[in-house]
Amino acid sequence: MTERKEVWITGIGILSSLGEGLDAHWDALNAKRINIDDKSFAPYIVHPLAPVSFDAQIPKKGDQRQMEAWQRIGTYAAGLALDSAGVKGKQEILGRMDMIVAAGGGERDVAVDMAILKAYVQGNSGPGFLNERLMNDLRPTLFLAQLSNLLAGNIAIVHGVSGTSRTFMGEEASSIDAARIALARIEAGESDIALVGAAHNGERADLLILYEFGDYNLKDKFAPVWARQENSGFALGSAGVFLVMESREHAEARGAKPYARLTKVIADLAQRKKPGAVTKSPEAMWPKLGIPADNHRRDRRRAGDLGRKSLPAPAPGFCRARDWNDVRPHPGDAISARPCAGGTVDLAQRAVSAQRSDRVGG
Repeated sequence: MTERKEVWITGIGILSSLGEGLDAHWDALNAKRINIDDKSFAPYIVHPLAPVSFDAQIPKKGDQRQMEAWQRIGTYAAGLALDSAGVKGKQEILGRMDMIVAAGGGERDVAVDMAILKAYVQGNSGPGFLNERLMNDLRPTLFLAQLSNLLAGNIAIVHGVSGTSRTFMGEEASSIDAARIALARIEAGESDIALVGAAHNGERADLLILYEFGDYNLKDKFAPVWARQENSGFALGSAGVFLVMESREHAEARGAKPYARLTKVIADLAQRKKPGAVTKSPEAMWPKLGIPADNHRRDRRRAGDLGRKSLPAPAPGFCRARDWNDVRPHPGDAISARPCAGGTVDLAQRAVSAQRSDRVGG
């Protein structure tokens, strides 16, 4: 087996509610400064994208017009990463740079949706009405649902990144997989340099509606995460983050300096300590992280963690609007397989029942 290559991060592009670039984020985090909007989507709280001129990284207005917000955010952040790495416009490198992109699903065009619904209500929808409206009113990218491969395509068009391309659709897990696979490929010598990243637009009425069905949105007043016991929920945010990752040899050959050197820790039985050598529980480390020791979220289980077990009840209000018989996973939900009142639940049996009801339209 050949020796694994050392992997460096040589470029970082970040755009969020805190600003643009590393310095802006460092300063905002040190100052404990946040950016919230409690008016545009009231009563819901969002973290809006900081003011930005997309022209700086997406110069053609035509390119901008055919993208929705999350694609513009991602394409912009990708350009920042390429600039940071010193490879922007260097086609010799961009032509063989691999790309791994993660993103959620496409955005709705709310204006088109409302026009269609209004026409149905008023009785102005004849045969073929829906198909006609979708074909004529939606841009091609929206008609294709704006999947993550379209973000990769726009990055390729705007910035000229034209090596291999791999995309993931999803939330946190997809972005983790994107970074993990890029690291593994470069370590193994299958790639010299890669652009890796993700984008999300949290300022979407359609997305807020979806999360509101599960009562997941933070409402009325902003509070830090650990102060939401009485008003639980999360605030969506807009952000785009991309990294340029490359092998040490490739970076040194072009004179690039690393922001970070990546390592991979592989644990197996031979490397672990003897049983009982590790005595501290995760809860014992919480005070160092500023997490209250009695925080009720510590006992949450994934909906997919099936089996017969006794689960403690969360704080009152945390399971609001949740039918505890529903064991199917929901967007952003980590506790849908648990009854709010606690007790023993045959989760596997309920999962089978839920699957059967899906098949028969229940």
